[in-house]
Amino acid sequence: MSGVSILILTLNEEINLPACIDSCAWSDDIVVFDSMSKDRTLQLAQERGARVVQRHFDNYAAQRNAALTAVDYKHPWVLMVDADERVTPELAREIAKAVSGASADVAMFRMRRKDYFLGKWLRRSSGYPTWFGRLVRVGRIRVEREVNEEYIADGRVGHLDAHLHHYPFNNGIAYWFERHNRYSTMEAAAKARVRDEPIAMGALMSGDPIDRRRALKRMLYRMPLRPMIIFLYLYIVRLGILDGRAGFHFSRMRAAYEMLIDLKVIEARRRQHDLAM
Repeated sequence: MSGVSILILTLNEEINLPACIDSCAWSDDIVVFDSMSKDRTLQLAQERGARVVQRHFDNYAAQRNAALTAVDYKHPWVLMVDADERVTPELAREIAKAVSGASADVAMFRMRRKDYFLGKWLRRSSGYPTWFGRLVRVGRIRVEREVNEEYIADGRVGHLDAHLHHYPFNNGIAYWFERHNRYSTMEAAAKARVRDEPIAMGALMSGDPIDRRRALKRMLYRMPLRPMIIFLYLYIVRLGILDGRAGFHFSRMRAAYEMLIDLKVIEARRRQHDLAM
């Protein structure tokens, strides 16, 4: 497929990377932007014809901004894919159609993904549908927020119907918790920064799903018993109970993640208080 390059951010992704690259084989320009992996990630990338660029990791926004500005891509459009994601043939065909027909004022396309756990698509307990800005025009995007990044487009934003497939547990449940322990530290810092900022209530009714999600997150940051609220929301309100055993366990894991964020905020405030005494 002409017109689209692939960007894959990696750190020790030897388990996930081969299948990810294989799902992107329709592109003739695949770039693996690596955070100094210690396993066979680089070897596997090169064996499949991908270009490899390395940079020490500081945070997700900085890493993606560097990948989008420091690399010379063959094509004007870049599809950003995580190593544990797969591009389906349906999505590849829709991407080809979208970029070929995009007017000059279109800077980004958003898409959804299907998250899988215990062999099941978490249609309800994952919070589906969540929209992600992934197909971007080079030079027209900047990335903000250190974790769970936000993409700011210099131009119009389109939406695609097909999905990415996401397998966040390929490296095991222990790895999921290890990674979300790191995420929770970044989220705790973000929560501490925005706790006194006003909530744009009108954004909760916005036609833009990203604006709605941002406003909802700020509102949830201020709620007491937030981990319990998250569990009830995913498992009861969003009907995660219909996802069976996978939905129950995933809802509990999401609640545990939110608990980590809250506890780290409490810990940080106590330390600040002790230092001020």
